[in-house]
Amino acid sequence: MTSNTVNFDAAQLPVMKVYDFPTGPYPTRVRIALAEKGLELRVQFVMVDLYKGEHKKPEFIAGKNYSGTLPVLELNDGTCIAECTAITEYLDALDGVPTLTGSTPREKGIIHMMSKRAELELLDAISVYFHHGTPGLGPDVETYQNPEWGFRQRDKAMRGMRYFDAVLQRQPYVAGETFSMADITVIGGLIFAMLVKLPVPEDCKALQAWYARMLERQSVRNQPVFANP
Repeated sequence: MTSNTVNFDAAQLPVMKVYDFPTGPYPTRVRIALAEKGLELRVQFVMVDLYKGEHKKPEFIAGKNYSGTLPVLELNDGTCIAECTAITEYLDALDGVPTLTGSTPREKGIIHMMSKRAELELLDAISVYFHHGTPGLGPDVETYQNPEWGFRQRDKAMRGMRYFDAVLQRQPYVAGETFSMADITVIGGLIFAMLVKLPVPEDCKALQAWYARMLERQSVRNQPVFANP
């Protein structure tokens, strides 16, 4: 699949901002979606340092994202859209050719379901493990940690890997026959697993093979998180 090309007047750039941490797994999801849609040149990336807790500052929470998380998409009218799924759905609709979130009711439903499962069973579970079962973002940011809960979520993430391995034994992509937002979410989960040194089980051959194919996509392999493995 080749990324769609969006026509725009370069003199009007930038038309959107993305509040971003380049190597963060969640921001990487939106970066991949932008690359798939050919929209990178319509975006100004604004660095928010997670390790300095800039995403938890009162001004960021009040002005950009109540949840104090990244990424956040800011439109040129000041509207802020948080949450990776919501941002991806917005980006996918911009050119009228939705390739990541589905074009039929059935596609939309399955893609959204599988992306949500990828968040719950894999990506978010690893995030909890990172924040509670490892040093996370450091003592200045991690003001409360529950290691037992972190390790339970690590185990949940391992079960999630086995679930997606079973899915990918039956079909080439997470939501069926084509690359979608659901694949991007699982990619984000495996990027996070890499960062916390949580390997995919050796017997998850289908998941490993799928991930190797995903890493060949230009939208994935060019991400900053892979610049210094």
